[in-house]
Parts: sequence; structure tokens; C-alpha cells
Amino acid sequence: MENIEANLNNNKRVALHTLGCRLNLSETGSIAQGFKDRGYDIVEFGQAADVVFINTCTVTDAADSTCRNLIRKAHGSSPEGKIVVAGCYAQMEPEKIAGMQGVDLVLGNSEKYKVFDYLDEEETNQIHVDKTWEFFSAATTSADSHTRAFLKIQDGCNYVCSFCIIPFARGRSRAISVEDAVIEAKKLVSQGFKEIVLTGVNIGEYEQASGEKLHHLVEKVLAVEGLERFRLSSVEPNTITDELLDVLKASPKVLDHFHIPLQSGSDEILKAMRRKYTTADYKKIVGKIMAAFPNAGIGADVIVGFPGETQEQFDATFNLLKELPITHFHVFPYSKRKNTSAAKLDNHIHSAVKKDRVRSLLMFGEAKLNLFSEDQVGTKTKVLFERRNKAGNFEGYSSNYVRVQVESDQDLSNLERVVLITSMDNGKLSGQLIQ
Repeated sequence: MENIEANLNNNKRVALHTLGCRLNLSETGSIAQGFKDRGYDIVEFGQAADVVFINTCTVTDAADSTCRNLIRKAHGSSPEGKIVVAGCYAQMEPEKIAGMQGVDLVLGNSEKYKVFDYLDEEETNQIHVDKTWEFFSAATTSADSHTRAFLKIQDGCNYVCSFCIIPFARGRSRAISVEDAVIEAKKLVSQGFKEIVLTGVNIGEYEQASGEKLHHLVEKVLAVEGLERFRLSSVEPNTITDELLDVLKASPKVLDHFHIPLQSGSDEILKAMRRKYTTADYKKIVGKIMAAFPNAGIGADVIVGFPGETQEQFDATFNLLKELPITHFHVFPYSKRKNTSAAKLDNHIHSAVKKDRVRSLLMFGEAKLNLFSEDQVGTKTKVLFERRNKAGNFEGYSSNYVRVQVESDQDLSNLERVVLITSMDNGKLSGQLIQ
């Protein structure tokens, strides 16, 4: 019906797709709002559209491959539409993308915000990629159909991790001011968002990039009237200060879910990766988080199969993850990225070995998350509901980021309710509304 009405109204249609991190989600949200403000109807990716906008990721070879497949899908569903490919993969491989069938416009990470300046140009295979590295604010909008809002406070990265291509794709670290962040947060709350997640490439660099303290920004955002739930996205362990933890612990709005990248449980591998912490440092910060938030869910990024990684070094990673209260595993095989120093190292690990190590950690991670979830049966938690699932039950996430479903005739979309967790089946918690 929506497509028919859009045709009757002669509105142009746009389909958007986002790959990768929460930062990309925030940016796509702002761009989606720009299309909506210009009279476009937003349709599902895969439907026929006048414009297809793909915001890409390039963190691994698999991400690059997925981007290429999405471009082919976009051309198949919208052969007459204008296909715009933007973001990190576009920044790094613009000529390769421009050579793909159907691609009209390739925009780097700065230029994607200027998409509307280029859309009316008739020339195809346009490439607009530079490295001016301005800071462009971005946040989820009502046009992007998310329950929680992602607010971009930082971009770029000054770290030189040997495996990472993102500094090449995103540039040097830069950030929003505290004052502007609060303005953006107030806008999000006024649009009806109950939860805000602060995001960036490396938000722990906020002070270095802005000259202002991250815990001051968090304090000001938490004070925004109407905000009910608050989280930080991924934060480097070496950047989590006692002052930040004190601010987080003091507010009932802060959710007990954290994402702390680990990458490896071997100090030798961490050093080769040029990470800024040791396993002892990592243990210490996780201990502080658990002391402040005893029921916290903690996610960790892990790279396996880094060049030269021995079985003993992989076992050290496995054992550290076994020892620590990590509940959400995000495991990736090492991916050779152009221009990174790790790509030039000897003794690259065979893909079959990397796959086995990934599989081993993912299976272990699933078991740990199930145990974490089972421990919550019989407890009460606040859940922000998102949508009905295929079974007709409403689903959302607990404060420590476990999916919960309830039976209800009410429309619980974007509502926070207290739920008594009653059971767990197939890795999913079920509960009863008590508020």
C-alpha cells in the first residue's frame, strides 16, 4: 500500500542500507532524514527505488565482499534508479566500486553528507572522495525506524593498530563539543527516543579530540529531561577512567551493558597489534566495571589468527575469555588490509585454522551467553520493547542487553516496562509484564 501511495503522490523513493558499526547507523539516520525532508518516501532495501544509498564498511575482506553483493542486489531491484555507494569501503576503493555495473555515485566519508549536492548531476560513475576530515554530526532520526538512538560524538582515530584500516578510511580523531552534543540529545528525546547510545570510532579519544572531558559530556547528556536509558558504544579499555565510571554509576539511566574491545588474550599478540594495554590492564578495568555494575553484560571484540598467532597464544585468549565475565563475544578472523603494517608480517595463518578458531570461540561465547541469560530467570528487569516477533510476542532488550519476549495484546513499541523473567527457551528469555 505504501508503494502504491508513493506512486500516486509522485514522490521519489529511496532505499537505504547500512553495513558495519553503530557510527554508520547514526550517519545513515541523519542522511535518511535529509531524504525525507526533501520529499522522498523511504522504502525497504530491495524494493524498487529512485535512489539506493549504501553506507559501507571495510573493516574486513568479508565486509568488502558483502558491500559488493549489496551493490549487485541494488542494481537488480532498481535498474533505473541511481545507486550511491558511500562510507569506508567507498573511501578506500572508489575506482573499483565505480567500475561495478549500476553504480552512479561514489562518496567518501566526508562527501556522503553532501549527497544531495550530487544527486541531480547526470554524469554516472562519479567519484567524490577527499580527506578534508571535517566533523559532521549525526544521529538516528525518526526516518530511520530504530528504537534506540545512536548519537555520534567522535570520528576518526589517532591509534595505529597494526591490523586496522579504519584510520585510513576515517582520518584523524575529531569530535563534537559538549554543548552541541547536548543539543543533539535533546532533539533525539523530543523525537520520542527513550534510549541514547553515544558512538564514534574511538570515543575514548574524546578529550584529545575536543579538549573537553568525556565524563563531563556524559554527565550533561544524562541530565537531559525525558531521557530514560543511556549507554556507551565500544570504549577502548585504556580510556575508561575512574571519573567516567563514577558518573555512570551515579545515574539510574545508565544501562549495565558495556562493550570493551579485547582483540587478544596474549600480551605478545597485543604488542604486535600495537594495542595500548596488557591483559592485566584489561582484567583490571573489567573488574572495576563489575564492581560498579554487578549484573553487567560485557561484550568484547576478538581477532583470531593474527599473523604468527600460535596455538598457545590462541589458548591464552580462550582461557582469558573463560576467566572473565564476558557475555557477548564478537569474534573475527584476522583480515589482511591494504596499507596496514600487519599485512606485511610473515607467518600468516591459514584460513582453515582461522575458521576453526573462530568457530571454537563463537560456540564458547554462545554457551556463556546462555548461562548469563539463565541466571536472570526469576529476576526483574526493565525492557525497552521494539517490535513483535514472528511468534506474535513483543521483543526488546534488558538493561544488560539480553533479548526478552513477552505476550501482550498492547502495542509496546518504544515503551520501557518492568518484566519478570520466567523462563529461557532456545537462548531467548521470556517474561511477564509487571508494570
